Amino acid sequence: MRGALHDDGPVPRLTAAPGASSGPQRRCVLTGATAGRHELVRLVVGPDGRVWPDAAARLPGRGAWVVPDRAVLAAAIRRGRLRAALARAFRSPPPEVPEDLLERIEAALAARALDRLGLEHRAGRLVLGAERIARAARAGRLILMLHAADAAEDGVAKLEQALRSGGGDALRIPAGRERLSHALGRDNSVHIGVADPGAARRIRAELARWLRLVDDGRALAAGPARGAASRTSEGRA
Repeated sequence: MRGALHDDGPVPRLTAAPGASSGPQRRCVLTGATAGRHELVRLVVGPDGRVWPDAAARLPGRGAWVVPDRAVLAAAIRRGRLRAALARAFRSPPPEVPEDLLERIEAALAARALDRLGLEHRAGRLVLGAERIARAARAGRLILMLHAADAAEDGVAKLEQALRSGGGDALRIPAGRERLSHALGRDNSVHIGVADPGAARRIRAELARWLRLVDDGRALAAGPARGAASRTSEGRA
């Protein structure tokens, strides 16, 4: 699975969250594609003249938008196309594009997604603990089920079997249990259930860009839960 391994586990693919294209549209300076703010990444030029990701799209000044596609961005950085496109967008001399811009973008998108999970947990909108998640899944209350990248396959299979009984989507996130536990402020967080529709929508919106970037730009819609074996086979195809 090209470009899709992170923190010791395979990462499935996900398109933007439902409804993410609503609202103001932005245009990618590299591809010309237009999409909602939650589907693109804003870049800005800092006081040091270097390009920085603005994942929250809140920094002052003129910004330029790009698709979170690793292959597109890597080629544009390597060939100088991103630098030229930003110069046109900012109507200024070409800015300095750091060699590690892709890593900076990924770190910014990861922080946004993990921070969102932490916020939803503190608001009491997540279902945690394998038994509670399984009960909620069998009762048809879960909209979304998340697994740490290094979650054991047998545990994933059991929970997704419960999810198939009630419906909902399941996916792995590109972060191991240690990182996920830190984001939630609790020990040994491996699985997450989301039953609240608003929380599921917000989490999807933040995860979509991150997953697309780490998955080399090959995004597929997350579908109903499938067994761990079928997901692994798909990922290795």
